Amino acid sequence: MKKINLFFTIVGLLALIGCQKQTTTNNEAQKETKPNIIFVYLDDLGYGDFSANGTKGFTTPNIDYLANNGVNFSNGYASSATCTPSRYAALTGAYPWRNNLRILPGTAPLIIDTKQPTVPKMLRTAGYSTAIIGKWHLGLGSADKDWNEHISPGPNEVGFDYSYIMAATQDRVPTVYIEDGDVVNLDKNDPIQIDYKKKFEGEPNAIDNPEMLTMKWHHGHNQAVVNGIPRIGYMKGGKAALWSDVDMADHFLAKVKTYIAEKSKEDKPFFLTYTMQQPHVPRTPHPRFVGKSGKGPRGDVILEADWCVGELLKTIREAGIEENTMIIFSSDNGPVLNDGYYDNAVELLGEHNPSGGLRGGKYSLYDAGTHVPFITYWKGKINGGKSNALVSQLDLFNSLAVLVGSDERTEDSEDVLPALLGESKEGRTSIILEATTRTSYRKGDFVLIPAYKGNKINKKVNIELGNHDKVQLFNLKKDPSQQNDIAVQNPELVKELMEEFTQKRGDFNNTQELILK
Repeated sequence: MKKINLFFTIVGLLALIGCQKQTTTNNEAQKETKPNIIFVYLDDLGYGDFSANGTKGFTTPNIDYLANNGVNFSNGYASSATCTPSRYAALTGAYPWRNNLRILPGTAPLIIDTKQPTVPKMLRTAGYSTAIIGKWHLGLGSADKDWNEHISPGPNEVGFDYSYIMAATQDRVPTVYIEDGDVVNLDKNDPIQIDYKKKFEGEPNAIDNPEMLTMKWHHGHNQAVVNGIPRIGYMKGGKAALWSDVDMADHFLAKVKTYIAEKSKEDKPFFLTYTMQQPHVPRTPHPRFVGKSGKGPRGDVILEADWCVGELLKTIREAGIEENTMIIFSSDNGPVLNDGYYDNAVELLGEHNPSGGLRGGKYSLYDAGTHVPFITYWKGKINGGKSNALVSQLDLFNSLAVLVGSDERTEDSEDVLPALLGESKEGRTSIILEATTRTSYRKGDFVLIPAYKGNKINKKVNIELGNHDKVQLFNLKKDPSQQNDIAVQNPELVKELMEEFTQKRGDFNNTQELILK
């Protein structure tokens, strides 16, 4: 009897061990199918602004490493030619023109509804830790928020477990960091006040106090002076909380390194949105990078950003997670040279073409406005190479949902995961593109730009906006620089595309004029 009991006890233990082993194997397999995801999002980086895509005069070895060992998309798009709409689309999988979104002031309330599906929400439901470190520019709290109290709602209320951000842009007040809704290093005895219309009596500003400036403004950017740099908007107080511009890249990078080091020790995967400020104005490279590009501050901060990418790669390697980490690298819109400050970006350009030969740039309906760097990298999972697949930052939602086994989807996002993984050369078939409330329609190799009133060129930034008194049609495969308008020769195609565009877009004439401040 004892022998029989012993037999069944041994059998039971072996079965239990087998179940535990199977459970462990299943957990490991599940973790293997859910990689860490890092979305590296630059600001105003053009399609041709890194050497794998043809820079002239300087090299970007770390971005090139991603491009050469991952998938480098030659048809990768932001949703929009300006930052706020593109960031909205990337994080929500929804077209920004549905809400007529534009560039926000630093005081704007949160524009993502807290009930709205977002990429971090979807991934958090799938078992991810989520964080955003860097630029935000999607509004915070309410319109009448108090910067000296906890600010909500913000990134934490739309899916991010952790947030360490600047509210808007480097050239806009408030010039402080915000961690999980609270201004970092704030002294309540020196409260922050922000106003985008009226200056504060007794506070210096760029027009009245030019002797304080270390950087000269070209257009706009002539209100509050912080760290010798003229900004958009007026600010008073918060002296202990002010950021150091030249240290900003290092500051955000340090937070990124800490986050990765901590989360790589945990059992569940993480999603990190790392939103760099480069090469947006004001371009303030750390002294280590000053003069290194030969292209002035704009080139120097691109080298700084490239170094940050190298440090990011080093960090995930040291953490032992490179083979289970997918990196998505892109930019919120196309390039601009003079965007409000005199910094020799135009004068020192030389042979370098930030747009990579595409027409237009930031603010433009021409291709360079939304046609941006787009790279996916995952060691051992993604084979290197170029891809002509049409992909958009809009597609992150549905594609990542498929990757992690989520059933959530949004209407505007598409599943292009096979293209992102380098398994297919096919992406989406069409996309509606936006630039300062105006929209165009790309389908296959063709892009249709409706007729829009307004200036053809914005002289402040010297960029063609895409406005024309007639409909324009271009074949981007044969004519990537959009020099040959073929609308007149192809009336049936114009009609077909216009009908499709109108059906998908609805009224596309409700536009607003571009005003640079």
